[in-house]
Amino acid sequence: MNSLTIALNLMRRMIRTRKDLFFYLLLPCLVISGTIALLGQNDTSENNIIYLNQDQGPAGSFLVQELSKSRGYHLMEAKNQDEIKQAVKDHNVWLGFTLPANFSSSLLAGEEPKAVTYELTDSEPAYTFKLNLAQNVERLSQAAAAVAAPDENTRNISFKQVLAGMSQPQVKAAITDEQLYTKPGLTNVTGFTLMFLMGLITSTVSIINQDRIQRTMARIFSAPVRSYEMVLGNFIGSFAVGAIQIVIILLVTRGGLGYDYGLPLGAQLLIMLAFLLVTMGIASTVSGLIRNQSNAGMLNTLIIIPTCMLGGCFWPIKIMPDYLQKAANFVPQKWVFDAMDTIGTGGTIADIWLPLSVLGLMAAILLAIGSVILRPQEGAAGA
Repeated sequence: MNSLTIALNLMRRMIRTRKDLFFYLLLPCLVISGTIALLGQNDTSENNIIYLNQDQGPAGSFLVQELSKSRGYHLMEAKNQDEIKQAVKDHNVWLGFTLPANFSSSLLAGEEPKAVTYELTDSEPAYTFKLNLAQNVERLSQAAAAVAAPDENTRNISFKQVLAGMSQPQVKAAITDEQLYTKPGLTNVTGFTLMFLMGLITSTVSIINQDRIQRTMARIFSAPVRSYEMVLGNFIGSFAVGAIQIVIILLVTRGGLGYDYGLPLGAQLLIMLAFLLVTMGIASTVSGLIRNQSNAGMLNTLIIIPTCMLGGCFWPIKIMPDYLQKAANFVPQKWVFDAMDTIGTGGTIADIWLPLSVLGLMAAILLAIGSVILRPQEGAAGA
């Protein structure tokens, strides 16, 4: 009962003014809606890829034919490289590539020719397509290495025969279905949502430190209130405000804007609430560590922004160096994206037990630490 009283009081203090309502409820919706509007404008061209095949041999035509079979891509042929650059610059396509004139001959000579790609910004769909492109080039390189003939003309004929066989279903290599990926732009939209949720940490820490300075916490502890009840009350109050924030964002984006996340509502809500638990656990722990009100602003620099960057809120984790990808396992954002990727590719709630378990364990540990170190008698620095 004491925890509920503390939680209700914290909720009233967090959203008591128009400024608080704007910051916690309206601003997240505006920013995320703007992100959806920017990303949604490219829906008609997000699968368009423009190419220029300058190769006079069989490998270039074979590569274009194989790429065109991949579901989710629409290949358009360009007349020259200037047309490719202009199409990418105008956002009519999200990627373009050129096959060099000596593509086939380089393969037969044992070299590794490269397709030149054009893109404005790196993205998960572009990364996926370039991976598919590299896989097909590797197949062609292996096929060319298997061709043995004394003269160039015979090698070309044999190479054509090998490629004709490769195009048949019985010997075609299995390529990942490109539809088995989450919706493009979901990472950015979710990343901003997570960042705003973590913004609750700053508010919670500021309120708790204010209670220390004004000796409100000491007076509460003079009553029959235990340390864990204080931590649990702050935890529940912040969690309730965060849950309201999540529900409003989903209502505005799903209902008002009609944005399709590509995820079931129930699963998405469960994942976001699990992350919110960890966020509140971080707030409880940091509140016990910080003794100076002015240090609360350092959270953005030391916790919120770095963990969002490391966890993949602003760019895919897979493009980061290996050591950073390993370090990402220690931030909750990474596990949120893992869970959403699993659900977005056809998984069920049972398939995301590991990410949810990790998030739950993080929240439990942080809450336990916060209940131990959150003490009023130490006071704030300078108080």
